[in-house]
Amino acid sequence: MRSMDAIALLKADHKTVETLFRRFEQAGPNAKKLKRKLVEQIVRELAVHAVIEEQVLYPAVRAKGKELEEQVLEALEEHHVAKWLLKELEDLPSEAERFSAKVKVLMENVRTHVAEEERRLFPRVRKAFSPVELREMAQMLMMAKKAAPTRPHPRAPDAPPSNLVAGAVSAVLDMGKEAVRTVRRGIHKPKARKVTPSAPQQQANGAAHGLEADASQLM
Repeated sequence: MRSMDAIALLKADHKTVETLFRRFEQAGPNAKKLKRKLVEQIVRELAVHAVIEEQVLYPAVRAKGKELEEQVLEALEEHHVAKWLLKELEDLPSEAERFSAKVKVLMENVRTHVAEEERRLFPRVRKAFSPVELREMAQMLMMAKKAAPTRPHPRAPDAPPSNLVAGAVSAVLDMGKEAVRTVRRGIHKPKARKVTPSAPQQQANGAAHGLEADASQLM
């Protein structure tokens, strides 16, 4: 079985995000919790995807020559705009007046960016790199995914070598933030109501404890 190359991997990411977009669009106006959950997934997927392109794909493309540099610079600017929208959506309640509008603008921007990459950039990348190079790039992209920040950081540098250091620091900060969120969710979970046993149940429990005590004496 042939391993996936870089372009196939990035297109798979695009497909994952588009599926989330469509689920958001299909959710009813009252599906606030579902929409909030979908946006959290969208934020995570796009934050990771942007970073791995910036750390691996774009530098490799620019290193091949000046022909594709203008497209890469445009892509970096599109990432920059998307990151600011992701940052604003990260903690925005789904009840907020501009929540749905902001998600719609994000989707429009990302879809335009994806169309540009898949129609113009990726075909030229496939011509510029050998199949072996593209498979090696896929391995690098997968490695970058494992260490990538899971939250948007629009102020962080987006070109090497600075983005490699910033990405590592941001990933650690994101893990801490995620841990805090998990703890908060646990705190806000409704506590189980303590049920006081009825008198017959208390008697049965007492009898059971008595039998346990008798058994322990026999051991």
